[in-house]
Order: sequence, then C-alpha cells, then structure tokens
Amino acid sequence: LCPQVPELGKATVRIRQPERVREIIQALREQGVAKLQVISDFDMTLSRFGCNGRRCPTSHNILDTSRVISEDGKRKLKDLLHHYYPIEIDPNRTLEEKRPLMVEWWTKAHELLVQQRIHKNDIAQIVRESEAMLRDGFTEFFDQLHENNVPLFIFSAGVGDVLEEIIRQANVFYPNVNVVSNYMAFSDEGILTHFKGPLIHTYNKNNSVLQGTGYFQQLSTRTSIILLGDSMGDLTMADGVPSVENILKIGFLNDKVEERRKKYLDSYDIVLESDETLDVVNGILRYLLAE
Repeated sequence: LCPQVPELGKATVRIRQPERVREIIQALREQGVAKLQVISDFDMTLSRFGCNGRRCPTSHNILDTSRVISEDGKRKLKDLLHHYYPIEIDPNRTLEEKRPLMVEWWTKAHELLVQQRIHKNDIAQIVRESEAMLRDGFTEFFDQLHENNVPLFIFSAGVGDVLEEIIRQANVFYPNVNVVSNYMAFSDEGILTHFKGPLIHTYNKNNSVLQGTGYFQQLSTRTSIILLGDSMGDLTMADGVPSVENILKIGFLNDKVEERRKKYLDSYDIVLESDETLDVVNGILRYLLAE
C-alpha cells in the first residue's frame, strides 16, 4: 500500500480504498508538518480497550468502580451502563434515536457521581490505583507530536479531570496537548458539586459543544488532519476546523467486530480491528514527520 509505512501491512489493518488512503498520506506529507494537527478521542482510542482478556476501564469506569463510590452508587452506575451501552453501539439505531438517550445516560451518571461527594484531592490516587492503560506505543505517539510542535486535540466524552490525570501520570501531558471533555466543578472545600457544561457525549462531538472555545480558529493554518476515533460519533470531531484540506480518518474497531465492520469501513479510511497498539498511527506519523 505505502512502502514508507510498513505498519499498514499489519494483520489488524483493513482499508476499503487503498488508493485513496495512499493519496491522502502523500498529500499530508507534501503539505508539511506546519499544517498538521491530530484530533483524537481518548477512551478506547488512546487508552486500551482490553488487556489479558479483560476490559480496560474508561475514564468514567475508573471513577465508577473506585473506592470513593458507595456500593449502592456502583450498582446504579453499572445498571446504567448495562442499559445504555448496548444502545450506544447498536448499528441498527439512528443517531437521532441515540442522541437523547446518551444525554439521559450521561446526565444520570453525572448526578450519581455528584451524590458521592467526591473529593478533588482523591482523583490522582484513584487513577494510580486503577487499571487504566494507554495503548502500546503511546510514548512515541505523544513524543513525536510534541517534538514537532504538532497540536494534539483530545475531544472526549469521558471525565476530563481523570483523563488529564492519566496522561499526566504517564508523563506525556505536553504543552501541545489540548483537552475538551466533561470537567468537574468543586466547592471551596474541594467537593464535587456538578459538572461544567456543555455536556459532551458520544454523539455530539462537533462544533456545537465547541462554541466559544475558538480552539480551531487559532489553528486555522492547520488544514491537514489525522483523526483518531473508535465510534461513529468520533467522525464529526473535526467539524469545527475552518478549512480542511486533507483528513485521514483512522478508526479503532474494538468490540462487536463482525457486525460493525461494514459501517466502520464505509466511514473510516483505515480501520484497526482488535489492535491494542498505536503502531499504525506511529508509522504514519514517522513518515509524515521525517525530514
């Protein structure tokens, strides 16, 4: 496909239009590093989906299952997950159907978390005690972008405070990393009182929740984009970019691979099936950032 990126030959890689992918990669390289930015989801995209046959926790799961949540709270949060997650990934439901249900899920989950009177000072320890894992190759990924001054925009429906702590503890929270997510608000005593708006869920990751941040406006010359996601909702993350010239969409297909494959191949340029690494992304970056 692209001899300069041998990682694209991995068994986990699926591409519906190889010629088109080759053209996009060449265009990204020709445009140069100064025009590049990376827009990425976090949970199950930069973090691992599974490890040794077990699911790895998302930033919400890390809180939901931590020692600061009562047994009753844990049970209720789990019930919400079992009710809403199948809806979130159901290939037969439309986005119109899913959106209000996702708002319902996130709102209920956030309300339950607020009832737990979580203390701000506990978050670092909660993350340390968790089984959070970034994908293999994450250090090279963050380092390459940092060293080449390529902005990394993490757009997450998770919990921003937890997510930031994960990358901080991994020693990769560099100045080129910008996060938009659901952040907690704390009282003067450091107790969680509410979540700051606007609510970001799986299916509204687009311009509608970026109003007023002006993030992409500041980067208006960064018209080459690599987009990384693991759900259909992640495909709109670049919608706020003023004038996209080239965009390469890479999708991690982690779960229910057979039944969702067609949809992913129709939507993402490159699909990585049950791949817990950033090998392919790093390979592409290496080629794009090489002198």
